[in-house]
Amino acid sequence: MNWRDHILKEFTPQVARLTLVADPDGLLVEEGMMQAIRERGFELLAFDDPVAFRFAYESKYRSHWDAGRVTDLVVVTRSASHDLGTLPFDLLQVGRRLSFNLGDLFPNMSYPVIAALDRGDLDALYQAQERYAPELMGDNATRDFVLRHVFQVAPEFIGQPSDMLRVLLRRHHQGQHLPRLLDDRFIRLLRQSGRFEGWPLEAIIPDREAFFSFLQEHWPRFVIKWLKTNSEFQIPTSQDDSVEMEPPNVPDLPFDHDDVRVYIDNLFLEGFLKPIDVVEAAGVSPSEKSLSAWIVVGLHTDQAADQARRVRGLINSLHDQLPSPDARHQSWLAYARSWAELIALWHQLSPPAQSEQRPQFDSLREKIDSAFFEWIWKRYGGLHNLPASPPVMLHHLPRYLAREIENGRMSKVALIVVDGLALDQWVVMRKAIERQRPEWQLREGAIFAWLPTITSVSRQAAFAGKAPIFFPSTIHTTGKESALWTQFWADHGLARSEVAYLKGLGDEASLGEVENLLENSQLRAAGLVVDKVDRIMHGMELGTAGMHNQVHQWTEHGFMLRLLDKLLECEFGFVITSDHGNIEAEGCGRPSEGAIADVRGERVRVYPDESLRAGVKQQYPGAVEWPAVGLPENYLPLLAAGRSAFIPAGKRLVGHGGISIEELIVPLARVERKTL
Repeated sequence: MNWRDHILKEFTPQVARLTLVADPDGLLVEEGMMQAIRERGFELLAFDDPVAFRFAYESKYRSHWDAGRVTDLVVVTRSASHDLGTLPFDLLQVGRRLSFNLGDLFPNMSYPVIAALDRGDLDALYQAQERYAPELMGDNATRDFVLRHVFQVAPEFIGQPSDMLRVLLRRHHQGQHLPRLLDDRFIRLLRQSGRFEGWPLEAIIPDREAFFSFLQEHWPRFVIKWLKTNSEFQIPTSQDDSVEMEPPNVPDLPFDHDDVRVYIDNLFLEGFLKPIDVVEAAGVSPSEKSLSAWIVVGLHTDQAADQARRVRGLINSLHDQLPSPDARHQSWLAYARSWAELIALWHQLSPPAQSEQRPQFDSLREKIDSAFFEWIWKRYGGLHNLPASPPVMLHHLPRYLAREIENGRMSKVALIVVDGLALDQWVVMRKAIERQRPEWQLREGAIFAWLPTITSVSRQAAFAGKAPIFFPSTIHTTGKESALWTQFWADHGLARSEVAYLKGLGDEASLGEVENLLENSQLRAAGLVVDKVDRIMHGMELGTAGMHNQVHQWTEHGFMLRLLDKLLECEFGFVITSDHGNIEAEGCGRPSEGAIADVRGERVRVYPDESLRAGVKQQYPGAVEWPAVGLPENYLPLLAAGRSAFIPAGKRLVGHGGISIEELIVPLARVERKTL
């Protein structure tokens, strides 16, 4: 058994058409749980906003019941069991009532500690509880139990630098998040032991970017010392002296230890660490033999050879790391970032280098497309019900920013949507930003867009802070984004004078307007649409490589740098994201449908009823009839198959609207000034 079985035994189909669940700990909206409940025929509806809930309940469920259709609905509220009475009276009259909480699942552990865990970590905790049957534990004993059995961290066995690096590399390479109370306990135990003096534990243990910066700072020192010990290299005295001038309390990191070295290739391949020019600086010309050494992955030698070697390594790595059909969403978000790094590198290769590795690249892309589609079909339907912190889908972002204000972490916030920016194009943009603003710290992630991946659905959801089902009257336009953005913040206590929305940004002419807006002392929430990339895309005739070139040129031109400079100057906390990505697609034919489609995009058509959509699908058997997940019932997408497009056969374009990983997983980044 696992912890879900204790809950699932209460969900037998057709026992009651309406079930009301008090779920204060968010157990029912854990990914695996949602999938299991849906597989049993139940649908979940969260009771967060009473007005939005009533709209969805009446239009999608109550009307079906009145028409005699059978639907098992579960209404979930985050309230405690005794607060179920706050639900509407008509629901309480007919619904059966249930309640679940962490205290029932883990009775001998400290509730505050367990409640701080990501719900995806409960599997490992439950298995440890079954195996070790712990007696009643207080806060610290629970922290130690969780550290050891959930995260494989045993502070008493971390005695050497290689031990510490192994623990942190495993954690940060996987993007694993630990609650602050566990990190504090871990740091306190290490400090009490007296080990790792001079290590900035308070920074590198909880903060992924700080840890990789720590490794990056110490990589040159290690490289020079490693080169000195190899007889085929001769390091000039001046270079040797510069190494000895390093502060004495800086630790020598054992990058060559077996437990550490196993991670080094992937860190450089995936862009977490950057190769250095130390070989050139030291006056060393590596031999062909030395190029096979493990250390070369972190050295600049010959640019073309470096790129080809890195592409080869990333292809092999991504083949091995492909997420499973039951993977959690974080696995695909992390994988998409590595795939984006590979795409960006691929289009820097020379034509002969591309030809050499084309079969392996194309094979990998086909495997990714197949695996991602299978996962989306199985898991995507539950993502919009996940908690908004951390944000998983675009409509979570306003709630995430509102919580940052409520918790006092930010006083002013901005949401920047770079319309149409794919993750691989963000890689290009990021490199240009890092080169011109080395004093900035970029905190990168990824987030899911909405399907279909078109602006009126996905971007509108980002500014509305809610699923598209809640704005059916405007789903074919973006003209109401400003009103939806303002309404969201009004519902969270901000006056209209404290909220602003601007679109059409991206050129020099728009900088003055946005800079004047941000200088307004009353402004507390800014929504900004930068549509330059989308305009580039819709005029692009040179495919993905042309997109990369144009995005690079545009970033170098300086609009984004000046915008971000101004946001930092005016002390805004902000996130950068996109409403959808894009892919290079090939025509499969244009449907002969007259005016029956509500949306006639290159990668998606949208129809008002099933029969119209089914008629067009007969012409294109491979096209995907996407279910109305989070969408109005009369909004029925037909997605082009694979990497095809509804344009004349043989033609190619860069477009969006479909299910590919490049279209559906988009960048999510924050920018801060580095602290000394």
